[in-house]
Amino acid sequence: MIARNTIGSPVADLRDGPYGSYDKTGIYARPPYGQGSLGITVADNTEKAEFGNEVDFYGDPVLGLKSVGFRVFQTGENVLLGGSANLPNIRFEIDPNLTSLPATNYSSLVWVPAAFPTTYENQWSPYIDATTNGHWFLTGAAGGATGCAVSCTWAQIKTGLDDSGSTGRPTIHTAAVSKGRDNAWVGAIDGLRINQNIYDFEADGVRARRVN
Repeated sequence: MIARNTIGSPVADLRDGPYGSYDKTGIYARPPYGQGSLGITVADNTEKAEFGNEVDFYGDPVLGLKSVGFRVFQTGENVLLGGSANLPNIRFEIDPNLTSLPATNYSSLVWVPAAFPTTYENQWSPYIDATTNGHWFLTGAAGGATGCAVSCTWAQIKTGLDDSGSTGRPTIHTAAVSKGRDNAWVGAIDGLRINQNIYDFEADGVRARRVN
């Protein structure tokens, strides 16, 4: 957990499972990598959970992000509580490094998945590609400066941050999976992809699987 970005008493734990409901079979009935996942529980709209890495991505170029996404275990109960778009986010804390905002060195770059097909409720989803699915936004002054305060495509976000006149390019501070503050949610994610690595969440730790 990234404690400074966590609110209330949510849970984000490395665990075994979950497995699909009694009527689910095949590859989507079990975790996509190994036998574990990152379980997330958020009780209500006052809580926020954030599980991520504050070390290994620090200083990496935002514009160098090519592949981002994950697989999710969504339940019918989550949909009843918040609709089919009630899902976790991917969140990068970044230094936007914009010429128009020389004093601004912080923004959150957030992916919001699109509404989820009911076909994949109560089981694991296929890979959800964050560069083509849903929308992205930037928090703070960088959102207004790029026109991406509410909703942009991945291409629009990268264009807005590609401020070639700046003294430096946008860089990553942290990378995380986040849920809240919006709706209650109980589920899991696995196979978080950031560029050439797929992060396999297991009960005994997180393993990076290199994509050839």
